[in-house]
Amino acid sequence: MKMILVSAVALIDVDGRVLLAQRPAGKAMAGLWEFPGGKVEPGETPEAALIRELREELGIDTWASCLAPLTFASHSYDDFHLLMPLFACRKWEGRPQPKENQALKWVRARDLAHYPMPAADVPLIPILRDWL
Repeated sequence: MKMILVSAVALIDVDGRVLLAQRPAGKAMAGLWEFPGGKVEPGETPEAALIRELREELGIDTWASCLAPLTFASHSYDDFHLLMPLFACRKWEGRPQPKENQALKWVRARDLAHYPMPAADVPLIPILRDWL
């Protein structure tokens, strides 16, 4: 089974809310909410991938020193296995803007379970909720 490495981040604002992005129509798992991030390219670290993805998807800049490893997901889908480190980030420059037709929403950790998410993301919710 093919292994895919995806790096994700829980962006946490000054009010302790987490940013979720809704997968747009036409993409796999469209309509589901997820933590921002994306695939780690060959030769790229998970942190470098997040910095790149946040700039491309949300128009914000952050630095590796602002990405704190929090937990990870390891989940088998029908045609691939996903390994996804989840980082926490409280410091970035700019205001998150949807650059890829995705909806964005700031959500309190206690309310994350009310948003339909990909199966790999669901086990991350209680960890994040307890951490915040």
